[in-house]
Amino acid sequence: MSIYILGIESSCDDTSASVLEGTKMLSSIIANQEVHRLYGGVVPELASRAHQQNIIPVVEVALQQANITKKQLNAVAFTRGPGLLGSLLVGTSFAKAFAMGLGIPIIEVDHLKAHILSHFITDDSQKEHPEFPFLCLTVSGGHTQIVKVNSASDMEILGKTIDDAAGEAFDKAAKIMGLPYPGGPEIDKLAKAGNPRAFKFPEPKVGEMDYSFSGLKTSFLYFLRDRLKEDGNFIEKNKADLAASIQNTIISILLKKLKIAVDKTGIKQVAVAGGVSANSGLRNTMLENADKYGWKVFLPPLKFTTDNAAMIAVAGYFKYLEKDFASQDIAPYARGVFK
Repeated sequence: MSIYILGIESSCDDTSASVLEGTKMLSSIIANQEVHRLYGGVVPELASRAHQQNIIPVVEVALQQANITKKQLNAVAFTRGPGLLGSLLVGTSFAKAFAMGLGIPIIEVDHLKAHILSHFITDDSQKEHPEFPFLCLTVSGGHTQIVKVNSASDMEILGKTIDDAAGEAFDKAAKIMGLPYPGGPEIDKLAKAGNPRAFKFPEPKVGEMDYSFSGLKTSFLYFLRDRLKEDGNFIEKNKADLAASIQNTIISILLKKLKIAVDKTGIKQVAVAGGVSANSGLRNTMLENADKYGWKVFLPPLKFTTDNAAMIAVAGYFKYLEKDFASQDIAPYARGVFK
C-alpha cells in the first residue's frame, strides 16, 4: 500500500510543498521571495507575510502535480525548526489545521536532519543513496556540522561551529566585496576565474572536529581595509582572485576537519548537505578527496541543496514508519541543534 506524505518547509524565505510516495518524489513546488534582494538579506517580517500568501497555492499545486487528492495523504510533515520563528509559525499552523481537517497525523521535522536525509529522496536525478552508517558534512548559512548518521532516526554530532557558519562566511565576504545578495553563489561564480592561492588567510585553531569562521571574516575585512588604503580599486582589480582565495580557505577548513572525522571513525561513506553543498569548489574538492583517500562521496542534486519540502517529506516518511507523530500543541523553535 502506498504511503503519501505532504511536506511543508517554511523555515526562512522560501515557501515549499512536496508530495512523496514513500521516498519517491511526486512533486516539489517552491515559491521564492525576491523582495529580500532589495535589503541585502532576509527581512523576517516580510518573509512571514509572504508565507501566509504563498502556502495555500503552493500546497494546492504540489497536490495537483503529484496527481493525488488531499484525502489520499497519510500524514503532513512540517519543519519545526530551527529557522525564523514567524516563518515557522506559518508552516506549523497550516500543517496542524490541514491535518486536523483530514484526520491524519502531523510529523515534526528538524530542518538540519532533513538536509541530511535529502540523500534518500528517489527521483530521476538521484538513484544511489548512502548506506548507514555514514558521515555528513552539513553546511549552510546558519549551521556547520559533521554528523555521524547511524540511521534515519539516530544521528550524532561529532563537530560543529562554535560561532559563525561557513555559509555566513561566504555571504559576509561577498558583502565586504560589494557583491549582490545572496553572496555565496556570487563568490562561487567569480572564483572559477581566479587564483585560489593568490591571497592567504588564516585558518582557526579550535577543537579537533569543531569549526570557527568569525576570525576568518574579521581577517578578510581588515585585509581589504588595509589594501584599499593603498589602492582604492584593489577589490575591483582582484575580484576573482579574492573570491577564489576566500573560497579556497573556507573549503580547506571544512575538509581538514572532515578528514579527521573519517580517520577517527573509519567511515568512508561521506555525504555533504545544506545550501553550501551547491558550491562547485566544495563539490570538486569532495570528489578529489574521494580519489585521494578512497572515500565514497555522495553529492546532492543541486535542487536538493537549498531549502525544499521534499527533504521534509522524506524525513517525515521515515518517522511515519516508526509512528513518531507530533501532538497538536507542539510549537516551533527558532534556535538549537538536534542532540
